[in-house]
Amino acid sequence: MTAAMGTAGMGPAAIDARFDTAQRVMAEAAQVALAFSRDLGALTILEKGTQDLVSEADRQTEAAIRTAIAKAYPQDGFVGEESGSEGLEQGRGVWVVDPIDGTQPFLLGLPTWCISIAFVVNGEIEFGLVTNPATDDVYAARRGAGATRNGRPIHVRSAGSLTEGLTGVGANPSSHAPDVATIMGRLIEAGGMYHRIGSGALSLCYLATGQLIGYVEMHINAWDCLAALCICTEAGARTSDFLASHGLTGGGRLVVGSPSLYPQLAALMP
Repeated sequence: MTAAMGTAGMGPAAIDARFDTAQRVMAEAAQVALAFSRDLGALTILEKGTQDLVSEADRQTEAAIRTAIAKAYPQDGFVGEESGSEGLEQGRGVWVVDPIDGTQPFLLGLPTWCISIAFVVNGEIEFGLVTNPATDDVYAARRGAGATRNGRPIHVRSAGSLTEGLTGVGANPSSHAPDVATIMGRLIEAGGMYHRIGSGALSLCYLATGQLIGYVEMHINAWDCLAALCICTEAGARTSDFLASHGLTGGGRLVVGSPSLYPQLAALMP
């Protein structure tokens, strides 16, 4: 396929090839990020905003991913949290990458951070990969083929009530405090309890494995969630239509859970 042909009408074999490439690139990126995590004191850290940090680790990990993808598939588009976007024309396949989701936990030496890679064609998330290098866990999904953790199938837990487990609640500098307080209040009043680790992508993977029963956030970015949304969907979750509402570069509200619990999760949102 030439660059001029684009990726419209891309067949399963071409997507499978990209999925294989993504797994290799993610494994290599995990080693880059892990090397930085072992010498946190040497990192250059910048503050993008209140409680919003970026480090040399984020930038170099994304650069490694972007360089490898561009070498393998120069005709594809790219969206990265740190380096921006290009090639988003209709019909082109687009890679959506967060090099380190959970930068604060990463910089604090906590194990709740991950690398996220999604591939989107014509509004469909064709595959999603999320790896937590600190725990050596790899979550993966290919559209229509199910989801796995370390190669083993995973499924959401079919909870019927918010009282039956923990609900992930996301918050970030784009969140409004009254909205977060409303969600927390409604959740606790319903007999539920919240869970937060500083990484939306990893929290969604916990949902896909049945460790959480739901996830809600008033504002999450595409690079933080698209790969994990593919994993959740393939694990049997119902999700709000993030791509239709916010696109490849936008951000906004998100609700995810088992189909039976989804209405109760949606009712938590202001």
